[in-house]
Amino acid sequence: MTKPNAPSSEGKTNTTGNRALALLAGALIVGSMLSATGVAQAQSAMGPIPQPADGSLTFHGVTLYGIVDIGLQYESHGAPFSDYFPAGSADVVQKNSNASQTGATPSNLSQSRVGLQGLESLGVGDWYAVFKLETFFNPQSGEISDALKSLVQNNGRTAATQTTNLDSSIAGQIFQQSFVGLSSATFGSLTFGRQNTLLADGIAKYDPQGASQAFSLIGLSGTTAGGGDTEDRRVDSSLKYVEKIGPVHFGAEYKFNGASGAANTLVEADIGAEYLGASVDAYFAHVRDAIAVSALSAAQVGTLPGLGLSPSNSLAATVSDNTSYSIQAMYNFGGPKIYAGYEHIQFANPTTPLPVGFDDIGGYKLAVVNITAFPNDKTLQVFWAGAKYTVLSNLDLTVAYYGYKQNAYGTGADTGCSTTVSGTCSGTETSFSFSADYRFTKRFDIYAGAMYTNVAGGLASGFDFSTNDVDPTIGFRFRF
Repeated sequence: MTKPNAPSSEGKTNTTGNRALALLAGALIVGSMLSATGVAQAQSAMGPIPQPADGSLTFHGVTLYGIVDIGLQYESHGAPFSDYFPAGSADVVQKNSNASQTGATPSNLSQSRVGLQGLESLGVGDWYAVFKLETFFNPQSGEISDALKSLVQNNGRTAATQTTNLDSSIAGQIFQQSFVGLSSATFGSLTFGRQNTLLADGIAKYDPQGASQAFSLIGLSGTTAGGGDTEDRRVDSSLKYVEKIGPVHFGAEYKFNGASGAANTLVEADIGAEYLGASVDAYFAHVRDAIAVSALSAAQVGTLPGLGLSPSNSLAATVSDNTSYSIQAMYNFGGPKIYAGYEHIQFANPTTPLPVGFDDIGGYKLAVVNITAFPNDKTLQVFWAGAKYTVLSNLDLTVAYYGYKQNAYGTGADTGCSTTVSGTCSGTETSFSFSADYRFTKRFDIYAGAMYTNVAGGLASGFDFSTNDVDPTIGFRFRF
C-alpha cells in the first residue's frame, strides 16, 4: 500500500478581484494537496491549496504557502517508523507489522509542504498564465519525503527486521507539483508538467477524511487515486485540461512517456456536475506499464552485482496495465455533508513489458521486474462512505468506512481460492475511522482520531504477525 498523499480541504481561495485564481484553486488544483505514499500508496492525500485571506504572502501575483503537520501516534501492530516515508508510519496493517509502535508521525491530516504558485494576466480577455512549484517534507526528521528511499533502506531485510516502507508517487523529487499553463474562466485551464491526476483530485474532494494519511485508507493508499498503483497518483510530463460550463465540469489528462509507442503512458477523463448542494463525478483511467515497487529480498540483492546495479537505488517491481472506472458523490445538507464512492480497477499483464534496469521515478532502478503477476485479470473493488459534521463553527467531526474486495485470479491449485494460501486468492480489507479537528485560528488547528484496519483472505497472505491494526493519533497543523 501506499500512504503518501493527502490532506483535507485546506481553506478558502482569495477571491478578491481574482476570478481566474479561484478557477485555478477550485477546479484545476482541487485535491492537489497531499498524496503520497503509502498504502498504499502512501502517497499522500491532498486537498485544495489555501490562499491567505489577507494576501500577506502574495507579491506581484506570486503566493508563498505551506503546511506543517506533525503528531504523536500509537500503532497496535506496526513496524518502526520511517524518516522518509511521507506518513512516517504505515497507519494500516502490513506484512511487517510485528509489534506496537509509538512515536512522532508527519502529515497525518495534511501533507506537510511548502510551495509557490502564481498567476499573471495576459491582457487578453480573461486569460492568465499560471504556475505551481510544491515540495513535500517530513517535519519530524527534516527530510524531503521519499517513499522509495524507505523501501531501498529495507533491501535484503526479513519482514521481522524491517522498518516502515511503502510505495508512493513521492520519491524524493524536489517538486511534487511542477507545472505551468494557461487559465481562463471562460475556456478552462490547460497545464503541463508534473501534477495530480484527475482521479487524485477526485479522491481529495470526495473522501470524507479529505485523503488524510492517518484516518483514510484511500488517502494513505494511493491504489485508488492512482487507478491501481500509487505511483500514478501524480505523474510527470502530463497535459491536463479542466473546464466548467454552468453546473457541469469535465477534464482530460494524458501522460507522455518521452519515447516511442504507448508504453508507460496514462490517459484519464472526468465528467461531473454540481447542483443544489449535490456533487457527482464519473472517472475513467487507463495506465500502460503501471509500476508497483517493493524492497528486494536477500536473494535478489545478491543478483545486483551481475546486473551492474546498486542496492542503494534498486527495487523489485510488478508491472501491469490497469483500467479503472469510478463514481464519486457528495451532498451538503447545509451542516452535515455525506460522501460516497466506488471504483472498479482491473489489472492485466503488460502488453509492452519494461526491462530490468528501467528508470523509475526519483532516479530509482527496477532490478527485478515481474510482468506475469496476473495469470487472470485481477479486479479490485473499492467502496467508501462517510459523513462530516461541523458541530461548532471551528470543530469538525468525521466518520468514514472504507473497503477493498479482490477476486480470485490464480490458476492451478489456487483457482477460486479464498484463503491466505496465496495473494491471488479472493480477499478483503476493511477500515473504519473517526477524527475531530478543532481550529483555534484560521492558520492553526489541533486534531485527534483513529483508524482501524483488518485484512482477510488473499489480501492477508503473508501477514504472519497480525491481520489488524489501530492507530490512535493526535497532532497539530499550521498553515500559511
